[in-house]
Order: sequence, then structure tokens, then C-alpha cells
Amino acid sequence: MGTSLKIVWNNWMSAFGRGSRPSEHQYVPAIPVPARIGVALGGGFARGLAHIGALKVLDENNIPIHCITGVSAGAIVAALYASGIPPAEIGDAGSAMRFTDVARWTIARMGFAGSERMERFLRKLLKCYSFEEMRVPLGVVATDVVTGEVVVFRDRGDVVLPIRASCSYPGLFQPVECGGRMLVDGAISVEVPSLLARLLGATRVIALHLPMQGAAAMPTNMFHVINRCFQILHSRTENSWRQHSDLVIEPDVRGMEWDAFESAMQLIKAGEEAARRALPRIQAWAGHTKMEDASLVVMPDSKSA
Repeated sequence: MGTSLKIVWNNWMSAFGRGSRPSEHQYVPAIPVPARIGVALGGGFARGLAHIGALKVLDENNIPIHCITGVSAGAIVAALYASGIPPAEIGDAGSAMRFTDVARWTIARMGFAGSERMERFLRKLLKCYSFEEMRVPLGVVATDVVTGEVVVFRDRGDVVLPIRASCSYPGLFQPVECGGRMLVDGAISVEVPSLLARLLGATRVIALHLPMQGAAAMPTNMFHVINRCFQILHSRTENSWRQHSDLVIEPDVRGMEWDAFESAMQLIKAGEEAARRALPRIQAWAGHTKMEDASLVVMPDSKSA
């Protein structure tokens, strides 16, 4: 055996031979770093109250949220949470909320309702009013109705106008002018802003998706027609956000209408139940437990279906 080969052999036996002590240079596996968890909240108007229940479960189980993003109703819940309001307190506000708190019926060429009241509603609840002041990084998505471009708000500036824009459901709400653009509902661009959560630094993304009513029915009014158009649009584009999600939670909100604010407690409970089913996976990401890693979709079980 040559001298150099003999040295290599002796070093190997010294480090790994029977009864030997590891050398100070022996490789030691790194301790896994807990994931940076991002939460992406989809739209759904009143059904967005289910997001509160999911956040409540995460908060009660000390799951650290690195960032949060939202479109439409999800943008409201995301902003309230990011500003530092506990989910239980958001739930109290949501349970007392009614359509007229955020909208005013009117007759106008661009929509049946204005969202100016939403500004007063948000400024009353939020603990801070700009993106840079948020306690958790926040991202909001709207859509430029002229160019069709996705418009992302995330780093700086006032949060209220972007949220109003993201909630401007076409046909119902009038578009919102912001930065020289005419903006409408962010859900037209993306149903759940999972990719934005990754851009904000999340290594694991939890997508909160609020599916619309199951079987399609014959529309009976203009809003049913618009709602059905959204269903068709989302079914064609859902892969674009699912591929950026590690976990998709879908609370059982089937049968709930877009303005079902009177069912707030039921909606919040649906969010809690769905999040609890996903909790073991999330706790593993946060380093609380050990579990084999894989992407997962959590849907209502047979009892809640």
C-alpha cells in the first residue's frame, strides 16, 4: 500500500473504525431550520370569514407566520392580521360586519355599489395603515381592468386603497382608481396569491381556498351570471396558484352565498375545522413535530360534506 493511500486509510479507520472516537473534522448533519411559513388567502366576500377561523387555529398553536397575502376578502383579513390584530378580535369584527359597513348601493355606470365606506371600516380596525409598518409582511393583489395586468402591492404605501381595489368585484363594485390605473378584483388575476407569498420569502405556502357552490345551477339574475363566469375562469387557471402551494386548505363553505354575513360564526367554524385537519403537517414545518414531507390538499371530510 502506497504512503498516500495508507494515510487515507488510517484517517478513515480513525474516524469510523470500531471503538474509535469521531475526529473533530467529522461531518455532522445540520439541524433542520424551521420553514418560513406564508399564508395566501383567496377571495369569497362574506365567505372570507372562514379565513379568520384558520388563522385562529394557527395562532392558538403558536405557528409562526412569516408573511401573509390576500385577494378580495382575503386581502381584508390578511391586512387586519398583518397589522397585529389577534384572529379572535378579527372574528368579533367579522361577526358584526354587514354589507353596508363596506359598501353603499348607488346607480352608476361602472357598478352598483361604491366602496368608500370600506375605507372608514378599515381605518377603524387596522393598527397601522402602511405596508412598511405591518408587523407581518403583507401582499395584496388587484387587477388593472384596462391592461389586464396583475398589480401587486407589498413594500410601501397606504394599504387601504389597494384593499378596496382588490375587493372591487366587477359589476357589483365600481373600479378603484389608484396610481393612474383603474383597478378591480385581484381574483380575476389569481384566485389565491400563493406565488406572492413565495416572493415575500415564504419557503412553505399554505393556500386558503374558498370554493364556490358545487354543482352549477341555472343563473336567475345578473350576479349569478357574473359569479358563474368567475367559476369558469377559476377552473381554467387554478393550476397557476396550486403549483406554488405546499398545502391547500378548503373550508366547507358550500351553499354559503357571497353576502352570508349572518352566518359568520358558521363560516369561522368551517375555517377552524379545516385548519385543524391540516395542523399536524404545519406543525412539522414549524419544527414542532416530525412528519414525512409532501404537498397536501385538505378538504371537508365526509361528515361535513
